[in-house]
Amino acid sequence: MQTTAVLMSEPGRLGLETVALKAPGAGDIVVDIAHSAISTGTEKLFYSGDMPPFPGSGFPLVPGYEAAGEVVETRPGTGFAVGDTVFVPGADCYEGAFGLFGGSTRRLVSPAARAVKIDSAMGPSGALLALAATARHALAAPGAILPDLIVGHGTLGRLLARLTVIAGAPAPTVWEVNPSRRDAQDYPVIDPAKDARHDYRAIYDASGQGALLDTLIARLAKGGEITLAGFYSAPLSFAFPSAFLKEARLRVAAEWDRADLDAIRALIETGALRLDDLVTHRAAAADAKGAYETAFRDPACLKMTLDWSDIA
Repeated sequence: MQTTAVLMSEPGRLGLETVALKAPGAGDIVVDIAHSAISTGTEKLFYSGDMPPFPGSGFPLVPGYEAAGEVVETRPGTGFAVGDTVFVPGADCYEGAFGLFGGSTRRLVSPAARAVKIDSAMGPSGALLALAATARHALAAPGAILPDLIVGHGTLGRLLARLTVIAGAPAPTVWEVNPSRRDAQDYPVIDPAKDARHDYRAIYDASGQGALLDTLIARLAKGGEITLAGFYSAPLSFAFPSAFLKEARLRVAAEWDRADLDAIRALIETGALRLDDLVTHRAAAADAKGAYETAFRDPACLKMTLDWSDIA
């Protein structure tokens, strides 16, 4: 089989290419992708050439870990039927291309165990399950303290704030330096320069800006915790004296697991969590190059999705 996919041939270069697919095996499903989303974290780092060495990565690369579409082929015992709408967190199913992510494609082959059945009415927002599950994973880790400060009001920051409110905790404060992203929410979104607090118990960084670490440590209450929820391309460092005086704790939140995906799907199905308003930009997959440029450079773009329906 062959498919049309976004291919990053090297940093700064991408376009639609024809890529060979590995044959499906027992336990696999074949999915025609309807919508895929662009990550402004890890995918941007690959595109800019700033991604540190990461297991399973290299060029040429099919990017994208956020994809939703329709099952077109399945095997007995997978639990899926042809016609089911599913979320798939990418796939490593390509001949001659790395598929560490692998979701920005018209068709993919995936182990059925990695897919999640979703409502077809979700449309483009169905591709956002992984990011929502990543936010949930940061909040639900054993011993985690729910945030009273979130840094960054992009897509991940918004999801962290929404899930905190859904959990019944007091509404967190959110820092955002971009005035256009300080839109009204069920929680305060403020300019950090106007925040005088230095007693936050739990700060979640969703900005991916490692240089902020000293600033955040200074804003902690004694014994407070900073959760690094973004992805950081450069080594992190901080001045020890302030961290010593604060008895600060640092925690790293990794990617989601299956329990997080299932929990997010349940919140969506009950209407407690919405994702559709996070998709601010859409483009045809044929315009992928321009779409990636917009996603990476336009601060008004929270989440860009590609529509693959016109790709054969």
